[in-house]
Amino acid sequence: MKAEVADESSPAPVMIAVEDFARDSLHLLPLDMIPLHTLGLRRAKLIKNSRLRTVVELFRDRASGSGQIEINDLPKAFPSDPDGMADDLRVLDKLATLQSFDVYSLRIELRNLSIPVDEDEKLSLSAAKRAELTEAMRSFTRPLLEFVYGRADQRIADVSDILQMLSSPNRAEALKNLHTLASRLRISLHDLPTFLEDYGDIFLSLAYFRQCLDHVVPDVHDFLVWLTAIRQMDQISRDKPMQQLLDGVSADLTVITSSVTGRFESFDRRSQDFWSDINAASFREITRLITAHHTTLGSVMCGLTVKMDLWKERFPTGGGGPLRRIEFVTSELLPGLDQIRDLEQAAAKM
Repeated sequence: MKAEVADESSPAPVMIAVEDFARDSLHLLPLDMIPLHTLGLRRAKLIKNSRLRTVVELFRDRASGSGQIEINDLPKAFPSDPDGMADDLRVLDKLATLQSFDVYSLRIELRNLSIPVDEDEKLSLSAAKRAELTEAMRSFTRPLLEFVYGRADQRIADVSDILQMLSSPNRAEALKNLHTLASRLRISLHDLPTFLEDYGDIFLSLAYFRQCLDHVVPDVHDFLVWLTAIRQMDQISRDKPMQQLLDGVSADLTVITSSVTGRFESFDRRSQDFWSDINAASFREITRLITAHHTTLGSVMCGLTVKMDLWKERFPTGGGGPLRRIEFVTSELLPGLDQIRDLEQAAAKM
């Protein structure tokens, strides 16, 4: 059986290695990290399509687009080992329930599903993404550098430089401050590198999701302008039910982006509170808080990003006639939007 060819998501940027793009993605899950029996599947990916359904992408290239197949149709495409495929389908059906494939959500969800994966090797951001997030990390690392060194203007090229700098202080005053930090956290100086790694990782995750937000919010704003233009078209302006539908889409997108932005503002306040009163309990609390939001942040960011990427792909110049625009809104954007909205509203109450 041939896989259906569809253009459901944007291809990887040319300047980014395919492996890195998949690892750093919200909507792609390379199946070579999952223990499967079917060799051909190890070259495939799970992807979220525009309707936020999980399908298997068997191939992608510029000429043919994206070759996608439903999970239930895989036995027809790989008939040589039915017993192995039956085992693989049970695993894939579990993975299909996940709402985001970012590495932070996967760390939590794969443990919950009892699917063994080498987390250090497979479930970490690429070196390129870590370096890219260094600037976004500064708001979280600045208080730590100021506490240890008395200033935050150290030269840093990557998040790992921060951990190395703090693990190997080059001044007596810095070493003294690290002793103080360990004491306030009620841990030994020997255990401080573990704290620094945990600190770096938890705030790297926050920087990652914030970057996703910073990328998608301008697209949502542009889409809302595009949506407003639809309402003013002659064929649509007299269609009251369609006007109500467009009002609902606009309201949902506004609520989602406003709410998730508010969540990040809350994280900022909580991290500032930690540095105003450093102790073990407050660090455990902020770690618990951010980790508890990983899966919902991933799910909301994944849903919005997939939909906005497809909109930009289908309407690269922002044009399109009224019927074509309405067809996109009703068939591609609307399915799953209420799911994103409900998930964000529930998460905001946590």
